[in-house]
Order: sequence, then structure tokens, then C-alpha cells
Amino acid sequence: MASEGQKLAFDRGKGNCLTCHDIKAAIFRHDRAALEGHQEQISHRNELVAILTDETKRNPLTVMPPFGRNRILTEQEINAIVDFLQTL
Repeated sequence: MASEGQKLAFDRGKGNCLTCHDIKAAIFRHDRAALEGHQEQISHRNELVAILTDETKRNPLTVMPPFGRNRILTEQEINAIVDFLQTL
């Protein structure tokens, strides 16, 4: 499911993570917030799911879209992206 999560994360119509984050697995790189190396900060799967679902609950000032709350991503898609993020 991690490969499906990577596709969703890089899809401009879905996760679009590369707009704000730098991910080593990406074909191209740019100056964005790196996601690799944050395992010690975000170590729990449930926390990653919560961030993707609605980061505004944890950080009201975030610019990250509430993917789950706004139904940009389904619960299954969020879980696939979390599978991918946990491989970084």
C-alpha cells in the first residue's frame, strides 16, 4: 500500500505533498520542508493519520489543508499515504 500512498502523495489533484514538502523519493527536489528524518517527532501512526485528516485540530495556525475533513482524501487514501510516509 506504500506505493499507492506515494502516488497519492505526489498527485497534484490529491495529496500534492510536494507543494510544501521535500521528499527524497520524489523525481525532483526543491526547497521545501523535508519530511524525512521526522520519525522521532511523529512516531505514531495515529498521529500521522490525525495530521493528514485535520492538522487544524493540533495546530490552528497551520497552512496544511485538512485533507480528511474536507474530503480531499478518503480514510483509505490517508492510510495509504501514512504507509508511504512510514517508509521514509
